[in-house]
Amino acid sequence: MSYSIAAAVDTGLFDHIAVSTDDAEIAEVARACGAETPFVRPAALSDDFTGTNAVVAHAVAWYREQGHDVRYACCVYATAPMMEARYIRLGWDALAASGVQFAFSVTSFPFPIQRALRILPDGSIEALQPKHRMTRSQDLEPTYHDAAQFYWGTADAFVSSQPLFATHSAGVVLPRHLVQDIDTPEDWERAELMYRAWRGAK
Repeated sequence: MSYSIAAAVDTGLFDHIAVSTDDAEIAEVARACGAETPFVRPAALSDDFTGTNAVVAHAVAWYREQGHDVRYACCVYATAPMMEARYIRLGWDALAASGVQFAFSVTSFPFPIQRALRILPDGSIEALQPKHRMTRSQDLEPTYHDAAQFYWGTADAFVSSQPLFATHSAGVVLPRHLVQDIDTPEDWERAELMYRAWRGAK
């Protein structure tokens, strides 16, 4: 979490950097890292299934109730240790310049998804898209996935639960070497290796 807060602070863009949590220890660490924790996240938004929009919408509503004129918000994930302030700023630029409702981090798949394979119950392999079995990878359209780092949006888009993955959103492309979401122990180990290489290169 400290890496994400530091990246947000380094942008110089935010009036408030708030951490939404229901955990006292997390809140204490957040404050020590320079963020504020002005509210406790409600139990209804603290399970493993609550989406990004709902959490940001709650934060926006809380600040508006306190009299703040919140027009834009950015959700910065706490599981992105290689986040860089410059890409968060690019996200803001994309949101402000294009008139979209959201702008968020994406990165390219390292191999064409059109050539994906599935393993069948008997252990055999089949192509997910058989028509591309013999298509050269360089001839296939590049595809991208959510990089799970930051999500800029208009406050109203968050509050009205507009979908993130839609044509009213813009993607900010991050290099793959800066993207490693952390959901599993394997992700954590990979992130540590990538972080050491990244810091060494810097």
